[in-house]
Formats: sequence, C-alpha cells, structure tokens
Amino acid sequence: MRTGVRVGIDVGTVRIGVARSDFHGMLATPVETVPRETVPRDRAAPTDLSRIAAIVAELDAVEVIVGLPLGLSGRHTASTDDAVTFATTLAGTVPVPVRLVDERLSTVSAHAALRTAGRSTRTQRPVVDQVAATIILQHALDTERASGKPAGTSVDQTGRP
Repeated sequence: MRTGVRVGIDVGTVRIGVARSDFHGMLATPVETVPRETVPRDRAAPTDLSRIAAIVAELDAVEVIVGLPLGLSGRHTASTDDAVTFATTLAGTVPVPVRLVDERLSTVSAHAALRTAGRSTRTQRPVVDQVAATIILQHALDTERASGKPAGTSVDQTGRP
C-alpha cells in the first residue's frame, strides 16, 4: 500500500463532497462540501476547482480520487460525462495524479448511512456529499490494499481516462 494522503471527490451538479485519507491510506474521513461554482459570484471568492486545489495543497495530498457515476448497467450517463470533464480539468489544476473510480450507489449508500445514524433527510443535505466522497475514497483505499494496485483509471490533462 502506497503511503500519503489521498483526497476523495464526489462530483454533483450543485455540491462537491470532499474526503481525505490518513497518511497510511487506511481510513477515509469527510472534509467539507464545496459549492459547485465554476465562475464565482464574488470575484474574491474561490471557484470549486480552486478550493479543491487548495485542499489538496493544505493536506499535501499525493493523489485525488474522483467518483465515476456509471449507470447500474455500467454505461456512461450525463453525470458520467460531467465527472470525467471535472476530473480532466482538475488534473490540469492540481500537481498530483487524478484517478476515476466507479462510484455506483455511493450516494444511495451515503443516504442510508445517515438515516441509520438518525439524520433526517433535511439535515442530511449539507453532509451527504461528504459522506459519498468518503465512501468513494474508502472503496478506492480498500481496493488498492486488496489488489496492490491503485484503484480506477488515471486521468491525464488531455482528458483521456
């Protein structure tokens, strides 16, 4: 298992969930929810990409894992294309590798986990994206630990997964 902090990302149309791993790649934990905003309303405010790049730098991360929302059949959807575009742009923004990892049902699992913890649907909204990012990242960590290889596929700055 490679060492170093990884950052997990759950890309949504409105919000982006962010999670992180510990240095040894054993455990993923929530970090924050970033508003999805490519052009800030206030010029002094950071965009979603600049905020994520700042988190990557603050944590001295070695890799970013972006959830790839495939359909249940494994086919690409509009959300899949959005996540690939986001990951490609992020790969050109951060100085570390970006990988796409299958995230089917991560948001469903996040809602279920929050319900089990006693959170109402209304109180889940601010944190569900963070929990989904945590699930995506933990899956990637567990996969790497089991296989000895990084999970998912690498994204380069040219947009090819």
